[in-house]
Amino acid sequence: MPGTVLLLAASPVGKSRLVDAASVLPVLAAVPPAVLSGTDTANVVELADPLEPQAVLTRLRAVAATPGPLTVFIAGQLALDRRQHLPHLALARTTPATVRYTALPWQWIREEFRLRSPGSTTLLVDLHADAEAWGWLRTHALDSGRNNAVFGRIAPPPSRRTVAVPAYMKTIATILRSGWRPPVEQLHQQAFGRLGPDAYGDVVLTVPPAPVAVPGGFAPRPPYRPERPRPQTPDGGLVGAGGAPQVPAVGPPQPQDPHVQITAAVQAGRYQDADALALAHEQAATRAHGVASEQALHWSEVRADLAMFARDSARSCGIWLTVAETRLTAGQSPDAPAVEKAVDRAHHQWGQVRDKARAQELGSLLAQLRTRVPGRRPGALENVQKQLRELQATPF
Repeated sequence: MPGTVLLLAASPVGKSRLVDAASVLPVLAAVPPAVLSGTDTANVVELADPLEPQAVLTRLRAVAATPGPLTVFIAGQLALDRRQHLPHLALARTTPATVRYTALPWQWIREEFRLRSPGSTTLLVDLHADAEAWGWLRTHALDSGRNNAVFGRIAPPPSRRTVAVPAYMKTIATILRSGWRPPVEQLHQQAFGRLGPDAYGDVVLTVPPAPVAVPGGFAPRPPYRPERPRPQTPDGGLVGAGGAPQVPAVGPPQPQDPHVQITAAVQAGRYQDADALALAHEQAATRAHGVASEQALHWSEVRADLAMFARDSARSCGIWLTVAETRLTAGQSPDAPAVEKAVDRAHHQWGQVRDKARAQELGSLLAQLRTRVPGRRPGALENVQKQLRELQATPF
């Protein structure tokens, strides 16, 4: 049966752009359609920097209705809307203030493919998250549907005034240009094997072909239960079952989520204020639950990400190293996901440190950790050792 391929590359224009998503399309377009799909023949639909969410939705519905295997390649930028804090794929006109209206809700992708037969849909994803979306990923998984195979990565925000490239997707395309498509799991592993140390801190998406017991993403979570909009009166009041306006119950004000306050500070560029607030919560959690508690370690991880947002890679790396050591000292296994994540994030941030003395100091600690926590990708320890030798050979 003929296959269908959707090539979707989208990112904002102007200052909001974090990644040049469309740069991967010429490389993908050079791959024969049958190789992109893994079928004898295939039809290809291409969307380059689309402007309107509804236009993308129309294409999604069209390819979702095809009966054969469907392969979707998505390169772009992940953002959160400010009202519901839900993930969206940023489009050409998207700005941080207009995500809700100009970006594509990620749940549309999940919902449009929901009724396809299990095992017939494969998503290959290369996303760069903005600061808010990266923080959201700390406690949420990117749900891409129960029945879909999902492989790829979500990278953290690039350095300031830097536009990243979809390196994972370009590597996928380069492998496929050989004219042979390996099984998608093997294709994914080969692509990551060719990426450099900058990819060690990425969120890796690996959901094998359906049927699977958990929805897409990188961690199990409850089934998705969509919330229907609550009917409102013209003045914004809630409507009861009989159509009469209801008066909301008045109770004591709820304390504001500190994550919301921290996000607001980051958006305003007040990184020191955000870190001070996170530090206060970290210290309170340590006093109440212990230094190795998940409550305290959560706030340590928040502070590590805040340092990354402030472009202080050395401090971010140091915090991630401390988190990893704390988890290991508390008895967590070296292959525990939280331990591996901490070491991978430390490795990624270490690669951004420009002060040679600090890089040597942190690199020595990272190398010691890598002997115990090699991670899922081969060559991580060798990469640290090689860079340390280069640092030592370079005069200050």
